[in-house]
Amino acid sequence: MHTIPPALQFLLLTFAGWANRRQQKVIDYLLEENRVLRQQLGGGGRRLRLTDTQRRRLAAKGKLLGRKLLRKFAGIVTPDTILRWHRKLIAQKYDSSGRRGPGRPRTAEDIEQLVITMANDNPSWGYTRLRGVLRNLGHEIGRTTIQRILNDAGIVPAPERGGKTPWKTFLKAHWEALAATDFFTVEVLTLHGLVRYHVLFVIELSTRKVEIAGITVNPTGAWMKQVARNLIDEVDGFLRDKRYLILDRDPLFTDAFKHLLAESGVKLVRLPRKSPNLNAFAERFVLSIKSECLNRMVILGERHLRAAVQDFVEHYHAERNHQGLDNELIAPAADELENEGPVRCRERQGGVLKYYYRDAA
Repeated sequence: MHTIPPALQFLLLTFAGWANRRQQKVIDYLLEENRVLRQQLGGGGRRLRLTDTQRRRLAAKGKLLGRKLLRKFAGIVTPDTILRWHRKLIAQKYDSSGRRGPGRPRTAEDIEQLVITMANDNPSWGYTRLRGVLRNLGHEIGRTTIQRILNDAGIVPAPERGGKTPWKTFLKAHWEALAATDFFTVEVLTLHGLVRYHVLFVIELSTRKVEIAGITVNPTGAWMKQVARNLIDEVDGFLRDKRYLILDRDPLFTDAFKHLLAESGVKLVRLPRKSPNLNAFAERFVLSIKSECLNRMVILGERHLRAAVQDFVEHYHAERNHQGLDNELIAPAADELENEGPVRCRERQGGVLKYYYRDAA
C-alpha cells in the first residue's frame, strides 16, 4: 500500500480548501444574483410563474441536495415546495391512468344542458321525474347520471330546490305586477359647498316607466311616510295597481314606509344583502341617468338638480331607445314617428340630451 508523502498531502488539502472557498464564493454570487433578479421581477408583489418543465428540473436537482441544504440555498421557492414537486414527479411516473381503456361514454352535451334547464325551470322535479320526462323525449338516462349532471352544475336536490322559487321564475310569474325602488345620490354645488342629495325613484319592470318619488337632502322618517302615501294614492299613485315592490335593505326604507305599503296590498320583496344584480332594472336606470346626464354636468343648486332629473325622465320615456324593449321608445309622441318631414333635433340641458325626429308634414 502506497502512502502519500506529507508534502503532497499538504498541497492536496491546500488545493481542496482553496477550491471549496472558491466554490462557496461562486454560490454566494449566484445567490445574490438570484435575489437581485427576484427583486427586479417580483418587486410589485408578483409571483414567478414556472412551467412544468422548470418545476421538474428544480425537483430533480433539489432532491439531491436534501432539505437541509435546500433551506440554505433555495431562493425561488421553499424546500417543501421543491420536495412536493419531486413526490409528484414520482407519482406521475407510476400513474397508469393514461393507459386505461375507455369507460362509459359521457352524456351528450346538449342532453346535459336539457337536464339542467329542466331542473332549473321545475324546482320540485326529482331525479325520477326528470328521468321520466327525458324518456318521453327519447332520451334514456339513469338516475345516477342525472344526479351527476346536476351535482356538476351545482344544482341541489329537489327537496332543497322545491322550497325556493328561483328569482327568474318569480320575475316571470309576476312581471306585470312588479315594481322596484332604490335611491341614488348626487353631489350638488351650492353656496355652502358640495351638498349630497338623495333621489328616490320607482321603476315599473314590464314597461321600464320611471317615477321620481322624491328628492331631498335628508330623507327623514316623516318624508318617507309622505312618499309612501303618494305612491299608493288611489287616483294617481305609481304603485296603485302593483302587487310587489323590490327593494334592498337600505335603512332609509323605514318601518313606517314599509308598513304603509303593506297595508295598501303591496308586498315588499327585500333583496339579500350586497346583491345589486337582483335589482338590475333599477341599477340600470341609475347608470343611465348618471352616465348620460348628471355626470356630464356641474349641478348648481337644488332647482338645477330637479330640472335636470325631470328633463332626463322625459327624455328617458319619449326620446331614448331601450335595448330591453326591442330598441323601441317607451312612450313616443305620435306625431313624431313615421313622418316624412325634415329631420329635427330636440336638445335638453344645453345639448347634453339630444333627440332626432321628423317634423310633422
